[in-house]
Amino acid sequence: MSKVIALCNQKGGVGKTTTAINLSAYLALFNKKILLVDIDPQGNATSGLGIDKNSIKSSIYNVLLDHLPIADSILPTQVANLSLIPSNINLTGAEVELVGIMGREYKLKKALGSLNGIFDLVFIDCPPSLGLLTVNALTAADSVIIPIQCEYYALEGLGQLINTIKLVKENLNNSLFIEGVLLTMADFRTNLTNEVISEVRSSFTKLSQSIFTDNPGKVYQTVIPRNIKLTEAPGFGKPIAYYDKDSAGALKYQEFAIELLGLEKENSKIENDNVSNSSNQNRLENKIIEQNEGVN
Repeated sequence: MSKVIALCNQKGGVGKTTTAINLSAYLALFNKKILLVDIDPQGNATSGLGIDKNSIKSSIYNVLLDHLPIADSILPTQVANLSLIPSNINLTGAEVELVGIMGREYKLKKALGSLNGIFDLVFIDCPPSLGLLTVNALTAADSVIIPIQCEYYALEGLGQLINTIKLVKENLNNSLFIEGVLLTMADFRTNLTNEVISEVRSSFTKLSQSIFTDNPGKVYQTVIPRNIKLTEAPGFGKPIAYYDKDSAGALKYQEFAIELLGLEKENSKIENDNVSNSSNQNRLENKIIEQNEGVN
């Protein structure tokens, strides 16, 4: 069976879709068969992979509400081993339409179950809300990755999100757990960033352990920097590995993919001649500082 991971945070602008695109791309480059499900009506994961969301013939909306077989909605992407189920504006009204449907919380879970494990990993890019689409994603998922921006209000809403995950676990999906928290948009030039990182590591551990005693998750060691190249890449419809493989953002998302897979950096090899596997830490830190100069 495929492992299903939802990327979820009800706060917008935390790097959730950026993480969905770039983590999926790097794992595909590590020769894993990946499916990315865009269940956000904004469709940013779809356009961020170079697919015109306004011209697609079918989307996740048709799977959830028109009984379209999920295999018929899967599109290839520019990245070998990475497939996409797209989203578009049609999904905007889905939450209202789902309300009157029996078993509405299980629609995505049932659809994904028909894929018979042909993918190694399935990622779900959730909308920035805790509505029925997100509940569908959490019900279908084995685990959750929570991206959190390194800012003053980083922990705002985290308790509410963890409580929602707890409610889904208790009522709809008793195997659900938190895979981990990914810190994003870090500006290492400021003292605030280091303070936030320390606070999130401490607070999340205490909060999660009080609810998920058997599998509380963790805060990943990898921290994604604020990086202008990561901001530019979606406008060109490319994951960062194809837009600027040597940028600080690219190197860090590659590092995160390695951490998620539990691999050693020295033994990790990307199955693509066009993408560098360099991860020299000094070079990386210099790039983070240099490229942050162009952000603000």
